[in-house]
Amino acid sequence: MPEVVVEREMAAPAERVWRALTALESMPEVLSGVDAVEVLTPGPFGVGTRWRETRRMFGKEATEEMYVTACEAPQRYVAEADNAGMHYVSEFRLTERVPGRTTVRMTFGAQRTAGGRPNVFLRLLNRLGTKAVAKAITRDLSDVAASVERGPADGRPGAGGAGPTGP
Repeated sequence: MPEVVVEREMAAPAERVWRALTALESMPEVLSGVDAVEVLTPGPFGVGTRWRETRRMFGKEATEEMYVTACEAPQRYVAEADNAGMHYVSEFRLTERVPGRTTVRMTFGAQRTAGGRPNVFLRLLNRLGTKAVAKAITRDLSDVAASVERGPADGRPGAGGAGPTGP
């Protein structure tokens, strides 16, 4: 599968956006596509952080165990997952070019591992194409933007259900 790249500018400082993107426990409150998150490692977000994320993709429920392989707060992190012969990589890059305005660039890629068989997610991707993946990522980033642009300065969930999120 080719890489999918989506960018979104948010009217919030990079630190607030970073907190929103790395507050794993709050993901289901913010991301409309995430049903549940189970954090598997204690402590602050960083390399080695692991969690299980359950979302609805193309009408099917899928749970992936994600793990952070690179983390340069508050500019970048990479989360990866392996499932059913597939390897997924998501990268978030934050750039605050103007104070109080942050661009988030999310890159997603998936590839079959040696001996892996295509799972439901890859079959759907192959059938529906990268447009559907880009649409889901765009929705996630819109949800994050709504959270950080309306939420309080500390990035915690605000009124009306808005709050921080994860990848």
